[in-house]
Amino acid sequence: QVQPVESGGGLVQPGGSLRLSCGVSGSIFSSYVPAWHRQAPGKQRDLVASISRRGFTEYADSVKGRFTISRDNVKNTVYLHMSSLKPEDTAVYYCNVNRVITSEDYWGQGTQVTVSS
Repeated sequence: QVQPVESGGGLVQPGGSLRLSCGVSGSIFSSYVPAWHRQAPGKQRDLVASISRRGFTEYADSVKGRFTISRDNVKNTVYLHMSSLKPEDTAVYYCNVNRVITSEDYWGQGTQVTVSS
C-alpha cells in the first residue's frame, strides 16, 4: 500500500519560511511523480508544484520564485521549501504521488499551513 504522509506545517508570520516533507512508504518512489497541492477554505484544490522522475520541476505562477520542490529517492521523500510566505498561502497542503503508466494516484491526509501575524 502506497501511503504519502505529510509533515512540517504550522503557523508562520508573513515573510517567513517553512519546509514541508512527504514520506512515501510502500513504493518504488523513484518511479513516481510527486506533487504538492493546496486547498484554501471555500476554494478548489490547486496544484502548487511537481517534480518529474528526472527532476524537472513545475510551479504555479503564484509561487514561482518563492517555493522550491525537491525529491530524495533514497529517503523516499519529497520536500516543499516555502519562503517569503504570504497570508494567501494559507491552506491545507496535500502531497500526491502518481504513476501514469499504472494509473496509480495516491494522496496524503494534508498538513495545515497558516500565514498570519
